[in-house]
Amino acid sequence: MCESNVYLKKGEDEQLVLEDVVLIKPAPGGLYLEDILGRVREISGRIELIDLMNHRIIVTGQ
Repeated sequence: MCESNVYLKKGEDEQLVLEDVVLIKPAPGGLYLEDILGRVREISGRIELIDLMNHRIIVTGQ
């Protein structure tokens, strides 16, 4: 599968935001996230890292 988990990084800490994300797109002031079940989250921040081999996307909070 090609889903990834999105984590919000603040300093050295990473907090899980949403699991099994299949869609990420720009949103006013941040990012729109949607998971495989259609759950939606909008978060502030920018993408710092996309690691598809380990199914991890790191977003730096602003």
